[in-house]
Amino acid sequence: MPSLPPVVEPAAELSRDEITRYSRHLIIPGFGDEAQRRLKNARVLVIGAGGLGSPALLYLAAAGVGTLGIIDFDVVEESNLQRQIIHGQADVGRPKAVSARESVLALNPAITVRLHEFRLEAANAVELFADYDLILDGADNFATRYLVNDAAALAHKPYVWGSIYRFTGQIAVFWEDAPDGRGLNLRDLYPEPPPPGMVPSCAEGGVLGVLCGSVASIMGTEAIKLITGTGESLLGRLMLYDALAMTYRTIRLGKDPAGAPITGLIDYDEFCGIPAAPTGVGTIGPAELHELRCAGTEFALIDVREPGEWAINRIDGAVLVPKSEIDAGVGLDRVPADRPVVLYCKSGLRSADVAATLRAAGITDVVSLTGGIVEWARRFDPDMVVY
Repeated sequence: MPSLPPVVEPAAELSRDEITRYSRHLIIPGFGDEAQRRLKNARVLVIGAGGLGSPALLYLAAAGVGTLGIIDFDVVEESNLQRQIIHGQADVGRPKAVSARESVLALNPAITVRLHEFRLEAANAVELFADYDLILDGADNFATRYLVNDAAALAHKPYVWGSIYRFTGQIAVFWEDAPDGRGLNLRDLYPEPPPPGMVPSCAEGGVLGVLCGSVASIMGTEAIKLITGTGESLLGRLMLYDALAMTYRTIRLGKDPAGAPITGLIDYDEFCGIPAAPTGVGTIGPAELHELRCAGTEFALIDVREPGEWAINRIDGAVLVPKSEIDAGVGLDRVPADRPVVLYCKSGLRSADVAATLRAAGITDVVSLTGGIVEWARRFDPDMVVY
């Protein structure tokens, strides 16, 4: 398939210092001075300075992308450092966007970094995207991914998409307005989001840290190819990376004939399903659980996380019965039916799903701990290791 036209016009010239810095680019046949000048003139917005955004920002800055935008409203946590290599130990507790800007400018002080320290929402996305040539989506949830997709289509911008989970990654390029009838968007690949809780986040399911670098490097490569019009883009293909098998493969994507045109933005939390307890499932707060324990009330405390999470931390007196075993039907007989049951997970989402499963199986005196072990630790066990 022929190359796409470059999405950025070249800058007038490179300075003496830029020629020295980017000389290894300049001597590549078919890339050279003009491609580097396009990079200099490019404006790329990176969604999130997290697992994918961190290495992508560093490589795009090193490559000479003239303007990098960073949208992130979160702060650096110690558990981020296993994969978010743009941040260091001294950055824990600091805004991710600020930390990322400092690392980027330390690497390449000649570029411009714009910070957008707010949540990406339907009210601001299209206007924000209009200020950039290209979007790089490192979001970690489906609501934001669909928002990025629809806003990019309305702003007439191409974007590079990536996702990671445990040992696997996916990468694609979407551009609704691509020339020659090649336009595609995320809804052509995923017309509907998965049910809430069906696909655990990296915070609950885990991710191999170096996987982020592998996937983000491909995303950065695709961004550079789009900016410069070099090579064959991933537009129209989905790349699947399996780090355990060390395999890369691509599958062809086509336009969904049943897909409706994107004409406006919607409520993406509603579209993807707001994470909440299933209907009819009771909940208990950390303070109520603490009172039960102090009063000596007899009940069963069941941890529905996986063994790797259990090994990190647990609430004293809990018994591990993983959700995966309950879903498979082999863990139900380990849940007592002769006394009240309190379930917990990391955040409260999985335990609410298990509570619904138990009720359907006839165990009705069951509640889910709101906020999970994270909220319990914050309120009643601040020395507990968190993840």
